[in-house]
Amino acid sequence: MLCLFALSMVLSAWALPPDEKKVTLDLKDVPMETFLNTVKQKAGINMLYNSQMFKGVEPVTVKATNEPWKELLDRVLSPKGFTYATKDGIVVIKKKDQKTRTLEGKVVDEQGGELPGVTVLILGKERNIGTMTDADGAFSLGLPEGDVTIRLSFVGMQTLEIHTGKLNLDKVHTFKLKPDSKQLEEVVVTGYAKISKNSFTGTSVTVSADQLMSVSKTNVLGALQVFDPSFRIAENNLAGSNPNNVPELYIRGRSGIGTTELDAESLSKTSLKNNPNLPTFIMDGFEISVQKLYDMDPSRIESITILKDAAATAMYGSRAANGVVIITTVTPKQGKINVDYNFTGTLEYPDLTDYNMMNAREKLQTEVAAGLFQQDYTDPNSSSQSDLDVLYNKKLNNVVRGVDTYWLSKPLRTVFNHKHSLYLDGGTDDLRWGADFSYNTGEGVMKGSYRDRMSAGLSLSYRLGSFQVRNYFSYTYTKSQESPYGSFSDYTAKLPYDVYKDEDGNYLKETYAWNGGSGSENPLYEATLGSYDRSKSWEMINNTEVLWNINHYWLLKGQFSVTKSNSESNTFLDPRSKKNDPVMNMTNVVSGQLDVINSNSLGWDATATISYNQSLGKNNLNFLAGINATSSTGTGFGIRYKGFPSGSLSSPGYAQKVSENPSNSDSKSRLFGVLSTFNYSYDNIYLADVSVRFDGNSEFGSDQRFAPFFSGGVGLNLHNYEAMKQLEWMDRLKIRATYGMTGKVDFSPYEAQTIYEIQTNNWYKTGIGSGIIALGNSNLGWEKTHNFDFGVDMDLLKGLVQMNFSYYRKKTVDLVNNVTLPSSTGFTTYKDNIGEVMNKGLEIQLRSTLLNTKDWYVAAFVNMAHNKNEITKISDSLKEYNKRVQDKYAKSGDVLEKSKEEYSQTYLQYVEGGSLTSIFGVKSLGVNPADGREIYQRPDGTITYDWNAADQVVVGNEEPKIQGTFGLNLRWKSFTLYSTFMYEYGGQRYNNTLVNKVENARIQSNNVDRRVLTGRWQNVGDRTPYSILQTKSITTTRPTSRFVQDYNVLSFNSLTLGYDCNADWVKKAHLGLLRIELSANDLFRASTVRAERGLDYPYSRSFAASVKMSF
Repeated sequence: MLCLFALSMVLSAWALPPDEKKVTLDLKDVPMETFLNTVKQKAGINMLYNSQMFKGVEPVTVKATNEPWKELLDRVLSPKGFTYATKDGIVVIKKKDQKTRTLEGKVVDEQGGELPGVTVLILGKERNIGTMTDADGAFSLGLPEGDVTIRLSFVGMQTLEIHTGKLNLDKVHTFKLKPDSKQLEEVVVTGYAKISKNSFTGTSVTVSADQLMSVSKTNVLGALQVFDPSFRIAENNLAGSNPNNVPELYIRGRSGIGTTELDAESLSKTSLKNNPNLPTFIMDGFEISVQKLYDMDPSRIESITILKDAAATAMYGSRAANGVVIITTVTPKQGKINVDYNFTGTLEYPDLTDYNMMNAREKLQTEVAAGLFQQDYTDPNSSSQSDLDVLYNKKLNNVVRGVDTYWLSKPLRTVFNHKHSLYLDGGTDDLRWGADFSYNTGEGVMKGSYRDRMSAGLSLSYRLGSFQVRNYFSYTYTKSQESPYGSFSDYTAKLPYDVYKDEDGNYLKETYAWNGGSGSENPLYEATLGSYDRSKSWEMINNTEVLWNINHYWLLKGQFSVTKSNSESNTFLDPRSKKNDPVMNMTNVVSGQLDVINSNSLGWDATATISYNQSLGKNNLNFLAGINATSSTGTGFGIRYKGFPSGSLSSPGYAQKVSENPSNSDSKSRLFGVLSTFNYSYDNIYLADVSVRFDGNSEFGSDQRFAPFFSGGVGLNLHNYEAMKQLEWMDRLKIRATYGMTGKVDFSPYEAQTIYEIQTNNWYKTGIGSGIIALGNSNLGWEKTHNFDFGVDMDLLKGLVQMNFSYYRKKTVDLVNNVTLPSSTGFTTYKDNIGEVMNKGLEIQLRSTLLNTKDWYVAAFVNMAHNKNEITKISDSLKEYNKRVQDKYAKSGDVLEKSKEEYSQTYLQYVEGGSLTSIFGVKSLGVNPADGREIYQRPDGTITYDWNAADQVVVGNEEPKIQGTFGLNLRWKSFTLYSTFMYEYGGQRYNNTLVNKVENARIQSNNVDRRVLTGRWQNVGDRTPYSILQTKSITTTRPTSRFVQDYNVLSFNSLTLGYDCNADWVKKAHLGLLRIELSANDLFRASTVRAERGLDYPYSRSFAASVKMSF
């Protein structure tokens, strides 16, 4: 802090030229104005005067050699009856008997909230003279003689011009600015500071609260991807719309490997922990988890800014490589108590349009067409014709008597969720307060699943002179449960002519055994048992901020945040469940299982910064320096109980035993960083940004715990050149370029260290023993991303066309990977920095205000992003992983193994020149018309009938060539309409539905896709996409390019219709605002790939009605 204070003193001294600044000049018979302008330029000072004062003043002749500028002014001005005074860094020339005139004021928004950083500028000849409001919205400005015009301008606000001749300068005036939607993105919030968009060279996208709420009232993350084509939610075809699935996100492509598919314990849940592609989330200056934002009430948000390139993110150093998302929340406003209430009711129902399953009659007809009821005389094990006739008649009897079980509907429901948000604020100019409360029910479309959230917060702001203290305390509670109905795919396989209840209306444990033996498990019976998977968690956060406005230019700020969280999950298996291992039977009477996991965490985040913001002539300077430190500790405890008397007695006290030793985990990580940013513009034309950060992190190896990160950017506001100002149709033309290096951490604490395991089962005379279980690496360091970005921003024809273009090139090096070791060392792998990934692409955003009148407003927008991902370097351990993938298919050709569905699954492999979204399979030449067998092409070009795992190559890529959004914003009088559409083009998908439900359809035992009999090879010469129908012994089709399809999709993402109630009526009802909205999400989806979506949990569509009122 002493260093920062000393630095502030140095910069304060530099802000004005010292009194002894020497001036040399030789002027003869020149007007007084010429003399003053010469001194102004040579001394580098800001000078203010009224040229009317010098009318009738004789020309002056001045000669000076290395004379201090103050002495020179006194020597020349005094004899002519003039003097000068310095006010706020400005030299004001005045007559000797004239007082220095000063305008003191305060700038607020429509709600009375102070506006810091408002530009206060004197218009006219001295248009470069002005100041800015401080953190409290206050300003003081020295004025020349006479009536002058003052312009107030600020981000997102309409410009206000004031004539000083109409003001009483002995009073402090309050000026109110009104919102201006056209200037929404004029400022960039970086989390550490607010920087003018005009002078910022980085790449960012800012989304307002109104825009977010126009897309979704409950899903912040889903709404964000509408406004930035590079901000994407990773597709999760398993989890669908499960409310407990926090989505995985990425910005500008994937840059890390993380958990491989073979090593993932479960692909149905998100792997957010240590996700190598997840951006950093900062809320009001402090880092939060993505789950916090996922559960957050959108009405608490004021704006969200997505920072993407190095110039925008480098100030976050080791946390910035994947981009940074800045969330700014609503702050309390002064005045009488104001109450805002929001209600949203959402009707959500399952979307099964991508399922193409047969009904009972169609299924039986398909079985007949497939010849299942015709005796195969070539097979000695074939059933007799009479037995097959009996089997057919039994199935037909069920169909005739009306058995047509639509299994897909059985675990599903239509739900109505409601969200309530209440916000109160008020207070005086010096003391303000705000309180927020939120309750949101989140029932899912699968029965029994839900995620309920409750939160409360209290905000206080106190100001004493130039000091201000802000504090926000929040508490969030989340309660959730997974559906007891299991995986949705269990229901898609069930036969539609099966009965699922007995004559008494009880669920059958097993459905009828049509093919002899035991019947198949009835998933509906499992759902009636006492099994459950429940979780609950709470989080408390306290954020404190202290600000000291040293003067109009210097601001000292300190921030401190403490976060305490706790979570508990309980997963119970009813002793009667068939999912127990082993199941309850005559020889095993002990069954049932309870897993209890508890975790606690405590973290703090401290930041201290000093910033300087001033305009010196044509020079605009923004400087910030600071330190940042964080610490996080966590503990975890897990225990498994076994043996329960019944499904209704699931408490640990009823357990027969603890099956194994409880597990414990402890983690601690610390980060310390020093940062500095500098933003500069000259004449609002020439722009520059520089950011430097030096970080140290305890998670890395002892030799690599500190690293520098940096960025630099330059830009040109071409529209501010005099020649360009002549082009009336050109409102803005800016070019920018940036380069920098940022870092990221994507592994657990202690992975850089050698880890020992306590041998609790072996006790010795000296105590317990221990053994090494993981080998550390003292040189393990950060993954680093080198980012180059070039962009063009353009506004034409008064807002008719607005365009933003960016090209980027991101190279991530030193990827953290497992390095293979010889088995003789006692270990197989250890962590090291080996591997490189390249992402390069472009982004285009187009907006147009087509009509803007009193009654009408029509605007449209479209955005597009293209990204190419390439692996440029891999480690030997990834080559070993590829071998593991190939070994997984080693037994796929065995008689007892070849029919297993698991061999149809594709797995990502890592090859140089490939992608993190590549699809691997054996290249196929299609089905041979001569014999109906598939022909494969080996990597060397030879052809074969034999599928070989080693022949797998890249046969497709899931990443689209382009993706984005387009939409329409319409207002007519008090009605508004907002619609958005999302699209993808040029990617591919491996269609597992065609493989498992068509090509390898288990017609005898499972329900199948309606396409099962189409496109089949039957006779010599048939050219078909699918091989001959297999009805008995099925050989699973392993990954092949034959099932890679082009994936192009268009979805009607959102539609919102709103109405603002009549102001006079609202006033009579003693309300300040009343707005009603109807909205819908995921109304329509068209895709070139017809495949089942939401395999474990289906997708859904929703309709909502909302009311917003204030009083």
